[in-house]
Amino acid sequence: MFHKALWSLEKQAHRGFRGYPVATVAFYGPDDQVATKVAVGIVPAEGAEADPLQRWFSENDVRAEADIVRQIGEFIEAHGARSVVLVDRIIGCPHEERIDYPEGSACPQCPFWANRDRWSGQILR
Repeated sequence: MFHKALWSLEKQAHRGFRGYPVATVAFYGPDDQVATKVAVGIVPAEGAEADPLQRWFSENDVRAEADIVRQIGEFIEAHGARSVVLVDRIIGCPHEERIDYPEGSACPQCPFWANRDRWSGQILR
């Protein structure tokens, strides 16, 4: 990661798997440069869905927002996460399918992600 505010989360993630619950931290943005949303989920056990799930938004890059990163740390601590998984890149559009745009279509607000693999960033077609 590139943002000083994230160092504490990166340190937790580098410790590796220490058991459940696991906190997952994922960044989303209109392109692969600016993260305007972060979603943090607490996975209580193997095979379980993330619950609770909290989202934070910013007009700036959430990765550089010290207050948001502090809130994420507090959320993780409050839910007793023993492990942290932190993505190393922006993994998609901050808008949600079925909520912000129809299922099965590309987000009209984020053309960068249309026809792009969210994990590698490579164009699919």
